[in-house]
Amino acid sequence: MATKGTAAKSASGAAMSKYDVEVEGRLQALEAKAHDKCGGGGGVDADRLSALEKRVEELAEKIAYKLGI
Repeated sequence: MATKGTAAKSASGAAMSKYDVEVEGRLQALEAKAHDKCGGGGGVDADRLSALEKRVEELAEKIAYKLGI
């Protein structure tokens, strides 16, 4: 005798097994936890960026000098 299943549905409407439902729940919990800490990126330290850019320029000049460019 066949019985109609009551599989869970994904956001797209596809049927999901019990395992899929469990994995999806764990994934959502991990994503929520990870996003709490990250703060969405944010500001760049302008002074540090300027110092790095200056250093890159100095190194490029040294390389160009050694290559005779």
